[in-house]
Amino acid sequence: PPPPPLPGMSGPPPPPPLPGMGSPPPPPPPGGPGIPPPPPGPGMPPPMCWSAPAPPPLPFGLQPKKDFKPEVQLKRANWSKIGPEDLNENSFWIKAKEDQYQSNELFAKLTLTFSSQTKTNKGKTEQNGGDEKKLVQKKKVKELKVLDAKSSQNLSIFLGSFRLPYEEIKNAILQVNEKILTESMVQNLIKQLPSPEQLGILADMKDEYDDLAESEQFSIVMSGVKRLMPRLQAILFKLQFEEHLNNIKPDVVSVTAACEELRKSENFAKLLQIILLVGNYMNSGSRNGMAFGFTISYLCKLRDTKSADLKQTLLHFLADVCQEQHPDVVSFPDELIHVEKASRVSAETIQKNLESMGRQIKNLEKDLETFPPPQNENDLFAEKMSSFVSQAREQYEKLDLMHKNMEKQYIDLGEYFVFDPRKMSVEEFFGDLSNFKNMFQQAVQENQKRKEAEEKIKMAKLAREKAEKEKEERAKNKLLDITGDDETGIMDGLLEALQSGAAFRRKRGPRQAANHRRAGQAVTNILAKELTQEDASSSSKVVTKKKRLEKEEVMKLEGADSLEDLLDAAASRSS
Repeated sequence: PPPPPLPGMSGPPPPPPLPGMGSPPPPPPPGGPGIPPPPPGPGMPPPMCWSAPAPPPLPFGLQPKKDFKPEVQLKRANWSKIGPEDLNENSFWIKAKEDQYQSNELFAKLTLTFSSQTKTNKGKTEQNGGDEKKLVQKKKVKELKVLDAKSSQNLSIFLGSFRLPYEEIKNAILQVNEKILTESMVQNLIKQLPSPEQLGILADMKDEYDDLAESEQFSIVMSGVKRLMPRLQAILFKLQFEEHLNNIKPDVVSVTAACEELRKSENFAKLLQIILLVGNYMNSGSRNGMAFGFTISYLCKLRDTKSADLKQTLLHFLADVCQEQHPDVVSFPDELIHVEKASRVSAETIQKNLESMGRQIKNLEKDLETFPPPQNENDLFAEKMSSFVSQAREQYEKLDLMHKNMEKQYIDLGEYFVFDPRKMSVEEFFGDLSNFKNMFQQAVQENQKRKEAEEKIKMAKLAREKAEKEKEERAKNKLLDITGDDETGIMDGLLEALQSGAAFRRKRGPRQAANHRRAGQAVTNILAKELTQEDASSSSKVVTKKKRLEKEEVMKLEGADSLEDLLDAAASRSS
């Protein structure tokens, strides 16, 4: 055997060639090409290279349609396909250029809206039939790596409510796109996003993106935005700025206008003087008498003072006095238009909102000074926010000047009506005035209703007295007609009563009816005889006396109450 190789040698040398054979070819140099294939022998065809045939050209200059490859399977559009062989030169589809409407946003919405929720998998053949079935593959629950379960759930609920691709939300934040970023959305992002430390940890896990839960995947995408939380807070301030401005400005204007109206109202000044006069008169001899003025809060206590008959209050009395003697004073509420609005304003709230607005503008200005350069071409935060903060600063300074003027007007009003503006708030002062204004108007209306009711009662009383007087006069005239001196009238009335049967209205028995007929005949004979004697030319004292007796008998008959009385009278007459 050959001896072992010495140290440093690669191996044993090759054996010598056998007799009759040439030396072997040298090895190819390192990196050189391999041994070329031997040339074909004589009479053999050269080798052929096979390739797919080229597709036939499309008619009418059409280009092949783009073959899209969505990330997930979508639901199918069940249409009837039109191929190039079905077209002619007048077809609409020859001129169709649908590629101009293509956008990533459109595809993202399509994927989100029409993605298939279930994936199918072929199952094994069953023992009885061997038919293949498609089984719903259950979604694999991914384990959370960084976030806790509650934070992940809240973030998933937020993502499900807005249903936007993660990259689209990221670009909207970079571009400050207010068409996508709503106030509610930004508030939820600030509330639900993980802490900066958690975002930093998730940013290092990009390689494990597919194995993470949706909430952590979204957090990884958001971690690519530099200074994410200051951006979101600045965007939220921008979205809310106009609303805050429109809430503060009308309140400042209302209080300022109400202060000016109170000082310029002549009718309100007259009313205060009338109240001072009446109050001093009522308080004469007491420690509250001879006052030079009173606090405005007393106006709401005017209706607490009742009249002696408890039918009206001092407020109603003053309203009545003004309506009768000073009618122009009644219209003082028309001169205090802004008092009611000012009564709903809280000066403390205005002060806090203005301070918060100024502080946010100042912080935004500082952030923009140290803000990093745009991280890509979509990052428009610094550009848009610089323009916004300059306009916001200008509007804030104007509003601050208006607020200072409002405070000065209210302090001057405190000096004018002698009250401490530090102890009595704007809301309390104008609240008392607004209540008094409404109470005064209500008292005027109640006085009017009371007067109308009293007028109705008075008219009804007069009508009743007139009716009673007319009734008494009619009764008196009737009595005079009955008690007249005309005896002929009495006799005519008696004859009429006898002929009509009015004198015999009471029910009588059979015997009484016969007696009644006899009495009636007797009375008739007496009357006929009397009339005959009145026509005689000669008269004597005996006849006159007899005539007087007969008249008395007739009067008795007229006053008889029953048939028995008539019979008795007739019997005495005949005797």
